[in-house]
Formats: sequence, structure tokens, C-alpha cells
Amino acid sequence: MITCTALRWGAPGQPLTPALDLRLETGSLTGVIGANGTGKSSLLKVIAGLQKPLAGKVTLDIPRRGGLSFLPQQQHLDRQFPISLQELVAAGFWGSQLSAPQRSQRLQAVLEDWCLGGLEQRPLMALSGGELQRALLARMSLADTPVLLLDEPHAALDEDGQALCWKHIHAWHDEGRTVVVVCHDLASVRQHTQQVVQIKSTGCLFGPSKELIRPQPHMQVA
Repeated sequence: MITCTALRWGAPGQPLTPALDLRLETGSLTGVIGANGTGKSSLLKVIAGLQKPLAGKVTLDIPRRGGLSFLPQQQHLDRQFPISLQELVAAGFWGSQLSAPQRSQRLQAVLEDWCLGGLEQRPLMALSGGELQRALLARMSLADTPVLLLDEPHAALDEDGQALCWKHIHAWHDEGRTVVVVCHDLASVRQHTQQVVQIKSTGCLFGPSKELIRPQPHMQVA
């Protein structure tokens, strides 16, 4: 469970929204939407413990260390860092108790699951945006944590990649994990999530996705 109590976040002295009170039940799948600059990514960072709130608090029913995984936007990753795709994905084993043969077997399975076979030794700087995003998502697949926070997992993915992304998100949710997804694609959020947090400078809204996001003939991203 994730509980936000009188939570305010943003730059010092400049909260992005009025105080937020929110409870996300264990095993829920929640979308986070809002216009650019409203604080969607910052909210995930506050929940993850990577950014301090201006006021209020976030309470989790699991320890952040070893209990929570966070997928940042890929522009925050240094693509000049001298590691291969396989090494990036294998970082998801951090804290794992698996034996070396078990790790090897699972790593190969995850690489295949995310259509990354044959790219194992390719350096980060040689990856396309979609390949890098799938590698970051594959790393998440190796982290057996009960809470998953995903910041724009759709980024740089083509239509097939987006479908694969949501397939895995639903699989994680079906395992009973608590999943929170920041996404600009309102049609996808409406289709794939149970509930949504809409962040506005005037106050946040929380409710069923199909009620807060109205279908439109050509639904645009937020």
C-alpha cells in the first residue's frame, strides 16, 4: 500500500499542487496523468524516496530498499557509460539470492521476452531509443519487488513495443504487485489501468480511469 498524507512537492517554496491525500491499495494498477510540468515524474521520485517532499509524507507497507523498483525516463541515463546491454539488464539482479546458473537462465529468458536477443554485447551508445527502453524495462523484469514505479515506460517504443510493455505491466499486476505508471498516452491509460491520478495545479483528482478520462474520437496525449 502507498499512502500520501498532506503531500506537497516541487521546488523549495513552490509546491506544484495543493496538499495530496491518496491511498493506493496493494496490488493496484494506477496511471498518473497531467500536463507537462505538473509534477508527475516528481511525484514518483517522492514516492521512491529519491526526492524530499515539501510537506506531508509518503508511507509504504514495504521497505523501499529491496521492496521498490523505479524506472526513470531514459534521458536521465548516461549513454556514454561503458557497459553493454546485457550488463545494464543484469543490474536488475541487485540483491538477488539466485545462483549463477539461475541468473544466467533467467537473464536469457528476460532478454528474449523483451525481444533483445542478439543485442547482448551492444554498448549503450549503439542502441536505438526503443532498444534502450526495452533494456530498461527488461531490467525491471529481473527485480522481484512488490512495488513498481514506471516513469513514461512508453518512451521511444513503437506500436509493437508499446503492446509488449503493457503485456508485461499486466503480468506484473497479475502477480499481485502494486504498479504506478506515468504516461502521456491517455487512450492507453484509460484502456490499461484501473484507476488514475490526474495532477493539476488546482488540485489532484483520483478515481476510475474510465470515468476521469473521457473517450474521444482521436484521443491525444496529455
